[in-house]
Amino acid sequence: MKSAKEIVGGAAIKQALNYARKDPDKNLIKLVELAEKLDKGHVNQKTYDNLRVSLQNPDDNWNRFFHRLLTELDPGVQDHVAQSLGVNAAIKAFPQRMASIEKYGCNIPWAILMDPTAACNLHCTGCWAAEYGKNCSLPYDVMERIIAEGEELGDYVYLFSGGEPLCRKDDLIRLCESHPECVFLSFTNGTLVDEAFAKEMKRVGNFALAFSIEGWEEETDMRRGKGTYQKVLHAMDLLRAEGVPFGFSCCYHSKNTEVIGSDEWVNFLIDKGCLFGWYFTYIPCGKDAVPELLATPEQRRFMYDRVRYFRKTKPAFLLDFWNDGEYVQGCVAGGRNYLHINANGDVEPCAFIHYSNVNIKDCSLLEALQSPLFLQYKQHQPFNCNHLRPCPMLDNPEMIQKMVHASGAHSTDMLKPEAVDELVAKTRPAAEKWQPVADRLWEESETKKDVGPSKLYPKDGGRDA
Repeated sequence: MKSAKEIVGGAAIKQALNYARKDPDKNLIKLVELAEKLDKGHVNQKTYDNLRVSLQNPDDNWNRFFHRLLTELDPGVQDHVAQSLGVNAAIKAFPQRMASIEKYGCNIPWAILMDPTAACNLHCTGCWAAEYGKNCSLPYDVMERIIAEGEELGDYVYLFSGGEPLCRKDDLIRLCESHPECVFLSFTNGTLVDEAFAKEMKRVGNFALAFSIEGWEEETDMRRGKGTYQKVLHAMDLLRAEGVPFGFSCCYHSKNTEVIGSDEWVNFLIDKGCLFGWYFTYIPCGKDAVPELLATPEQRRFMYDRVRYFRKTKPAFLLDFWNDGEYVQGCVAGGRNYLHINANGDVEPCAFIHYSNVNIKDCSLLEALQSPLFLQYKQHQPFNCNHLRPCPMLDNPEMIQKMVHASGAHSTDMLKPEAVDELVAKTRPAAEKWQPVADRLWEESETKKDVGPSKLYPKDGGRDA
């Protein structure tokens, strides 16, 4: 049950949004001021300060982005997202998580990624998800319990991957209804979105989609099958018509990096209505992976530069899961900011780290976070003081090898289990090639200049300096 303070706060948010919708140029700043008042611990003070500057400039891309939120989203959806994401996830979660970390001595995630099913209506080239087997799914009551336990610890963000999560879209809508204080996002190939589902997303108000797309029609259909690209564009049109938030999710690899890093492509997706975008680099997970798809160091450097350029010029929220390590102080996995639960229930540190000690069907979320592999993550993070080399598998493969052996974790791939030594043999060459490029970038990084290693990690613990 909500407290009286939370009820009053919710009413104030709706009122501020109403003012902002009537006159964005004048009243958007009132939303910033309200968020600052609600943020008693000043967790996001730097964000508020930056937004004040941005909102004074009509040409600033962040000003344009917030105008898009007010004009393109359904008002009811705006109210839901402002509360669940803007207040609960961005402000309320922090003190809860810090208290839980202090109490339980383990990492507590900001977001939980889970696979409702391993089933998928596509079979994309190089996709690791298909390796889990087609008959696995998380029971609804297990997903419900994960979210309830997560809320108690201070987690209000829940993501779905797969397989194709929308194979269970009715269950996902039920979860959104059951947990209105949380915000939900599903990665999807987009082919199962129809008008009825778009209307359901609008009704619940706290659900967004990230469409997997690999570039233009040629690049997308190369990995995902003929006709997929056009189905994705149609799904975007359906959600935009209902005022529901959506964005894109793309894996950059050796065959498409220059395309998805182009102004033309990003401008096209923003014009289609995408409000955000996630960039991932290809990881050769599973024995049937295609190492040839790994991006070269030059391509990864290209994406580093392009995403930072986009943030200054495009009215959309864009992030790069690997190259943004400098902003989150290294690896976010292992429960530090997020974890992954596969369709079989295995609790993994990351969607790309297919090793585990525990299954969520047999333990609580807290017990999973206190399991040996997750405690290994907590002990060793950050894996490198160069935060442009954050990953224990792609950038510091000796670390995932060390942690899996130390914890006794097993491979969670049910069809073709892969020993960690085999995995490391595939990723070590890429790590060695990226290191000199990343080290040069880190030396030039404004983040390193602003927050030196001595402030972030006064005791290095034997990791790379």
